[in-house]
Amino acid sequence: MKIQRIDHVGVIVDDLSAAKEFFLDLGLEMLGEGEVEGDWVERIIGLNDVKETVVMLGLPDGEATLELVKFHTPQDEKGIQQSYANTLGIRHIAFAVEDIESIVTNLKKKGTELIGEIQNYKNVYKLCYVRGPEGIILELAEKMN
Repeated sequence: MKIQRIDHVGVIVDDLSAAKEFFLDLGLEMLGEGEVEGDWVERIIGLNDVKETVVMLGLPDGEATLELVKFHTPQDEKGIQQSYANTLGIRHIAFAVEDIESIVTNLKKKGTELIGEIQNYKNVYKLCYVRGPEGIILELAEKMN
């Protein structure tokens, strides 16, 4: 038995169109969108009366997939909780990028928050965190030559 790869990362969102636009603007590609409901999904995830819309996005190289999920029912009563880099649990998704400054400039024009600053890590990487819609935190990493 061995793990082959990460199949996908799932992100639960309330504003599916804003989240989809954010990741498409970042350069991911639309793979599909559809409605999910029924006993089979309820038995997998342990919730009742599940009705959701799922958007699948892929990286241009095809190596990774991102699943955005909007639950119509049941809904999370707590809503979006602001999290920080040190909040326990899964906290961010990291993307290897080219031209980090240009990407951050474009994202900021569309309302994305640069959490800290773009930093040079030992002349190996330029790194930064950004916060997109729904409080989603991304780490952008540009390998330096």
